[in-house]
Amino acid sequence: MMVLSVIIPTYNRAAVLERAVASVLGQKTDHPVELLVVDDGSSDETPKRLASFRHRLTLLTHHRNRGVSAARNTGIRYARGSYIAFLDSDDCWLPQKLAVQAAFMLQRPSELISQTDEIWIRNGRRVNPKKKHLKPDGDIFKPSLERCLVSPSAVMVKRTLFEQVGFFDEGLPACEDYDLWLRISARWPVHFIPQKLTVRYGGHPDQLSARFRGMDRFRIVALAKILRSGVLDPGRKAEAWTEMARKCTIYGNGCLRRGKRVEGIFYLNLPKAMADAAGIAR
Repeated sequence: MMVLSVIIPTYNRAAVLERAVASVLGQKTDHPVELLVVDDGSSDETPKRLASFRHRLTLLTHHRNRGVSAARNTGIRYARGSYIAFLDSDDCWLPQKLAVQAAFMLQRPSELISQTDEIWIRNGRRVNPKKKHLKPDGDIFKPSLERCLVSPSAVMVKRTLFEQVGFFDEGLPACEDYDLWLRISARWPVHFIPQKLTVRYGGHPDQLSARFRGMDRFRIVALAKILRSGVLDPGRKAEAWTEMARKCTIYGNGCLRRGKRVEGIFYLNLPKAMADAAGIAR
């Protein structure tokens, strides 16, 4: 029988972690579920809160905080399942999430990744995502260039996919998921299951989007990486460069307005340098 591995990375989120763990352990699926919680150097009551679950999960501990990419990667390396699902420690799942998604993937054995629809809760209130945040299905590469359209808490990935594209980039302090989904969607479809099976919580101050200003600078790094990767056909390469140029212009001009002249000029000149290096006609 297929084993499903679930990876929850966490750092100082003892107050909400139990909700995430309980939602995994409460999944109504016939498949064995391996739950791996990766404590990324927490200094709060995380171990104490997990004590009551200790016989139903595996706790992996980093002795210092290394970031969410390293935590997820640790989980991937330890996972035994042929399919891997991620759940952020501040999110949770509805009870049928794994069953529905596993059935979808098993009916399509050649497909490598899928994601479910989501319920959004922001500052304690349910909100509707804007049209620009709606999840596409299939070839999502072009719409994903502007913003991340895949939620880690909603995906299920065939383990073999990581052997082909690599793991999360531990050098990126944010937008590490944007980087991985670009590497995947450049070569394979990302399927969408239109059922709201993932509950995604937002609005709290420890989220990466709240901790880092100018998030597009990390997306620019991801775009530069994929332009250098050699995996893009000419059409996708042009699309990626166009979006990188747009982001560089916005971010570079923002730097100039804030008096960061050297940084601003670097980003304004970066698209030309990348076009020359990648052989892109402008």
